[in-house]
Amino acid sequence: MNVLVTGGAGYIGSHAVRHLRAAGAHVVVADNLKQGHRAAVPPDVPFYQVDLRQTETLREILASQRIDSVMHFAALACVPESVTEPLRYYSNNVGGTLCLLEAMRATGVCKMVFSSTCAVIGVPSVLPIVETSPREPINPYGWTKLVIEQVLRDWSTADPEFGSVALRYFNVAGCAADGSLGEDHDPETHLIPILLQVALGQRSHVTLFGNDYPTPDGTCIRDYVHVDDLCEAHVRVLKAMQPGKSAVYNVGIGRGYSVQEVLEAARQVTGHLIPAQFGPRRPGDPPVLFADARQLMTELSWKPKFTDIRPIIETAWRWFRSHPAGYVD
Repeated sequence: MNVLVTGGAGYIGSHAVRHLRAAGAHVVVADNLKQGHRAAVPPDVPFYQVDLRQTETLREILASQRIDSVMHFAALACVPESVTEPLRYYSNNVGGTLCLLEAMRATGVCKMVFSSTCAVIGVPSVLPIVETSPREPINPYGWTKLVIEQVLRDWSTADPEFGSVALRYFNVAGCAADGSLGEDHDPETHLIPILLQVALGQRSHVTLFGNDYPTPDGTCIRDYVHVDDLCEAHVRVLKAMQPGKSAVYNVGIGRGYSVQEVLEAARQVTGHLIPAQFGPRRPGDPPVLFADARQLMTELSWKPKFTDIRPIIETAWRWFRSHPAGYVD
């Protein structure tokens, strides 16, 4: 396998690079470094700093590196920001992916694993969410991902050589077990890193957005999947992909944790109080989201190693304690 990983210098992408190399793949990374970190990519991995809308440059990379598959992580992924800046999200997430697909078509690259999201569902009528749940996104981020899912289905129908898999997941968490790869965003918007930054004394407190949701403790409930479990799923679906087929799988642990539960788990793991205060709800946040991943488990024998929130946080805490300033690059 010769695999181009877009967004390969980012949080999930960098972990995917490691998993692909462990599986024997030749890996190439493309990233614009607006959110990723060059230090997250091994020095012996071919790296290109490029925006996905640079179609001609992408063609040259795909051809020169003899790429046969693409694992596509490069996207803007902050739900509240997508509500306030929808054009930016459509330009980057939809426009950039269409340019990438054009480059793939021009160079005969016929396999893509797409990083999608259960946000394509919106507010589910039934839980847990299954792959066939009605798709009614409630924010621009979810819509951008749903548009590309449809594009991939249409291309697979039109081209018998093209195969794709979209993996839908929500909150990815944790870090590499050895503490060498982690999560480093600026600004940081993810709950667990923010909690750990408070524990490190880098923030005075954490603001929890909304305590009046229709949930047992009033805070949002989400499915947290460990980044290594998620990346293993990506490698499995890439190996199993069939020409002319387009598939969708949920990736999750099959249960949700509330924001309050995650806070309490982080307090236990770190031994710090982690002061918290409540703020207003964020726009575009459904109350409860968690996925049924039995289809992926059954068809591809995938099974998450991390099914409890505390061990997930423990791996993240290992990274944050050893890299309090994140990647230095």
